[in-house]
Amino acid sequence: MKLERFEGVWTALVTPFNRKGEIDFEGLEKNLQFQIANGANLVPTGTTGESPTLDWREHDRVISRVVKMAKGKAFVIAGTGSNSTKEALRGTKHAVEVGAEGALLVDCYYNGPSSLELRTQYYEVIAKAFRKICVVPYIIPGRTGTKLEVEDLAILHRKFKNVRAVKEATGDLDRMAKTRILCGEDFDILSGDDDKTFEMMTRSDIRASGVISVMSNIVPGAIGEMVRAILKGEMERANALKEILDPLFKVVTVNTIESYEGFEVPTKFRNPLPIKTMMKGLGLPAGPCRPPLGKMTPKGVEVVRNALKAVYEKDKEVLRPIQDFYRINVEERLTNDRYWK
Repeated sequence: MKLERFEGVWTALVTPFNRKGEIDFEGLEKNLQFQIANGANLVPTGTTGESPTLDWREHDRVISRVVKMAKGKAFVIAGTGSNSTKEALRGTKHAVEVGAEGALLVDCYYNGPSSLELRTQYYEVIAKAFRKICVVPYIIPGRTGTKLEVEDLAILHRKFKNVRAVKEATGDLDRMAKTRILCGEDFDILSGDDDKTFEMMTRSDIRASGVISVMSNIVPGAIGEMVRAILKGEMERANALKEILDPLFKVVTVNTIESYEGFEVPTKFRNPLPIKTMMKGLGLPAGPCRPPLGKMTPKGVEVVRNALKAVYEKDKEVLRPIQDFYRINVEERLTNDRYWK
């Protein structure tokens, strides 16, 4: 298989853990089978896969397992980014050796290099070292505190044929339109935010070609159908699916006000905690998050549970693939409190 364009749905895979906090490889394989059966391409060891708390040996094992199972069936972009160029080179080398088609490289977090440094001391170093693999910059300043500017992205694309896509999670639509102008038509823009995908794909000055999705961990088929409908110009169907899926798109991150120790405290439950909470409640392999991520409060759990209920009430068929593949009763899972404690 050869990756011609970055289109469609790419699932930002969760990394399932057991109660001891070890990787649940049996659960991972089950989830991979579900994703492949529903037409998704795969992105292991990204933010959703809890890459900050995986050591490099665990990174390698997850990527190896995903590539092996996906061979000939789905494409894999492996998360190999770091705030150390040396570490990113090491991780990307392994991904190349096992057969991943792409490497997702997040901007260098915390040490916060400038855009110029990101390009010359990080992305160019890796793109030059591994010309046979597609290098996909991942721009998410809300997590990293820095960002590759569009001009430097355009220079990268001009200098290296293997830099031909970006994962855009800035939320800045004007920036994305600028990316389309400076990088041209042979460059693919992928949404990094489920709730921005529809607008990014339908805006004529952006023309995104797909999404690296969190919510496709549970509804890869429906999100894939929505994306394909947009690409084909079948807007009636695309709009209908967006309306059904919208409650899920809004809970990738969950904000609540929590009361404890005599205080009212704003609380933000960030990805992957909401998606793992949903998967666990539905009966899919997910397990806990690794500390410092913990458990959602009852308020937070109610938000994600209600989002699933809203989707189920709008169109039961959207969640049927989960029911059929994992042999669960979705309605019972959604209505029985014991699954959500």
